[in-house]
Amino acid sequence: MSEKEILFMNPVFTHNIWGGTKLRDVFGYKIEGNDIGECWGIAAHPNGTCTIANGTYQGEKLSDLWEQHRELFGDTKGKVFPLLIKIIDAKADLSIQVHPNDDYAAEHENGSLGKMECWYILDCEPDSKLVIGHNAKTHEELEDMVNHGRWSDLIREIPVKKGDFIQIDPGTVHAIKGGITILETQQNSDITYRVYDYDRLSNGKPRQLHIKQSLDVITVPAAPLSDCMIETGESKVNELQKLIECKYYKVFHEKVEGEAAFNQEFPFLIVSVVEGSGTLNGTEVKKGDHFILPYQFGTVRLQGNLELVASTVAE
Repeated sequence: MSEKEILFMNPVFTHNIWGGTKLRDVFGYKIEGNDIGECWGIAAHPNGTCTIANGTYQGEKLSDLWEQHRELFGDTKGKVFPLLIKIIDAKADLSIQVHPNDDYAAEHENGSLGKMECWYILDCEPDSKLVIGHNAKTHEELEDMVNHGRWSDLIREIPVKKGDFIQIDPGTVHAIKGGITILETQQNSDITYRVYDYDRLSNGKPRQLHIKQSLDVITVPAAPLSDCMIETGESKVNELQKLIECKYYKVFHEKVEGEAAFNQEFPFLIVSVVEGSGTLNGTEVKKGDHFILPYQFGTVRLQGNLELVASTVAE
């Protein structure tokens, strides 16, 4: 047995007009309501911070652990815990939106981090699509399309399927469409600019749009789809496979059938079990569990039938 404890999290949940019931019905989270949009599985943000569910640090906030016990995270630098992991259940379409980069957010959003994120599609209905990017060739054309509501001309929709992996750089116009469930790995930021919200009402009023900020940060022309749709190759059983490595994170995927092992060689490793159940070094883990394997955890021995998505900081 490793002497290092697995840091299991108590997730935080959000209610959203586009949310559904899958987080309760499919993932087993004990949360009421029919509009549960997001499970913040690993979070240390002012808008939601997980508490530790077990062991020495039980009941403590992840944000406090980051401040007071940086040795658990390999003494990784940074004022705030760097990543935020969510499971998103889009029963209806999310707004068409864009995120700023670090420089813009620091200047315009009280020193916040920007938001780079990526999506692993856990489930979706047949013929599902995502909004990724746009068709404007110039900034003038972008402004004209936005100001005149030419949304069908502007937005780029692409077909997606379960197991697809998508990278969303800051400045990328994007939207999750209804019927899609994703695991999102992102910078620890909650800054989103809404470009368009289908003229929906929330409590009788349209939700706030952020047209000026959106036009400030949208990349024109949009990056090619090949920059967004990440080729992950064939899924190999019982092997920790890297999906992406970028400026802010590395993301991995593993499908365990029977027994598997790897070395936790990173400053820390965030793990979300997205399917099945089994054990990790003798401790039971199951679908919906989110935990952190701290610095120098050592050998990770997995048994059972399960699928996990893991991440750490880029070094």
